[in-house]
Amino acid sequence: MPMLGADMEKGTVVKWFIAPGAHVNRGDVVADVETDKGVIAVEIWQSGDVEQILVEPGQEVAVGTVLAKIRSVEDKERPSVPEPKIIEQPKPSAAEIPQRAHASPLAKRIAEDLGVELNEIKGTGPNGAITRADVEAAVKKKTEIPQTTEITELVAAPVTTGVASSDQMRRAVAAAMVRSKREIPHYYLQKDVNVQKLMSWLTEENRRIPVTERILAVAPIMKAIALGLRDYPEFNGFYKDGAFLRQSEINLGMIISLRGGGLVAPGITAVDAATVPEIMSRLRDLIERGRRGKLRSSEITSPTVTISSLGEQGVDVVYGVIYPPQVALIGLGGIRERPWAESGMVGAAHLLTITISADHRVSDGHLGSRLLNRISELLQNPEAL
Repeated sequence: MPMLGADMEKGTVVKWFIAPGAHVNRGDVVADVETDKGVIAVEIWQSGDVEQILVEPGQEVAVGTVLAKIRSVEDKERPSVPEPKIIEQPKPSAAEIPQRAHASPLAKRIAEDLGVELNEIKGTGPNGAITRADVEAAVKKKTEIPQTTEITELVAAPVTTGVASSDQMRRAVAAAMVRSKREIPHYYLQKDVNVQKLMSWLTEENRRIPVTERILAVAPIMKAIALGLRDYPEFNGFYKDGAFLRQSEINLGMIISLRGGGLVAPGITAVDAATVPEIMSRLRDLIERGRRGKLRSSEITSPTVTISSLGEQGVDVVYGVIYPPQVALIGLGGIRERPWAESGMVGAAHLLTITISADHRVSDGHLGSRLLNRISELLQNPEAL
């Protein structure tokens, strides 16, 4: 079971897309896994032939549990995830199964919110697992009068396929943020950047392309951030087991606010090597799929630095909390026309406030200020991005 987020402890296999004897290639989606943040499509990290499925659909297991065994092309057997220490548990008797109330995390959360006892529900999922639909059916049966608006909203909130309830997401995000503030010594820096040239360049570029392909300011800003991180790699990586692990690939996560509440932060890989139109296209796709609950596991686990952009909400300055095990988060406020003094002259200019929240175990304010200055320099020459 892969770790699909720093706060994840367990997950449930919803569906397998492979079977014993099938051949898989690295990057293939092999299963859907349900976590507190929704259903994620899990990819395989090696090529070979499927030898054995070890975890059945509907079964909840801890992170690190071996899900399947793959025989590699070299005919060497190895598990698809690192082999954990396994403690054999006796199989329950038929009489014990109803008492286990085996249910998916989503079904458990809904039942808890609505005060429904899982032991009173008969599961219709794989191996008798209790599903969301089972909980909803139990609520309808138990309620003799029409449901109140509150109950209806609670039941309906998770109905969108692949998206967890806002309450689940809030809990998951809160767990990660509490850990971050407890373990990471944050420091914060802020810089106002004149993006007048960037806005003029965007206007000219968008005149030449269809409306559906229009480039938003966030795309060239992401490119500038990625190029800045290439020059200052101390911010691009993970802090694990008391050491900083620098990452060669610059993958930027973008925090996406879901319509039903909650947040996800999937990533775009190798942003420094992509063109601005490519970044815009990939970002649109990521946001659309993120809100439909159609993200891949690699998109959840790949970000090396996360961006929080709240300018469209009317916010001028964003101070974020680092998402562990990352060591930096970039905050983007809104682009506003404000007074600006330069070379003894005062006028109006489009300004963007960029902040960085960084891990003092890995970097310091001097280095952080150099990164912000480099990003500002890059944004002064947008046509070169």
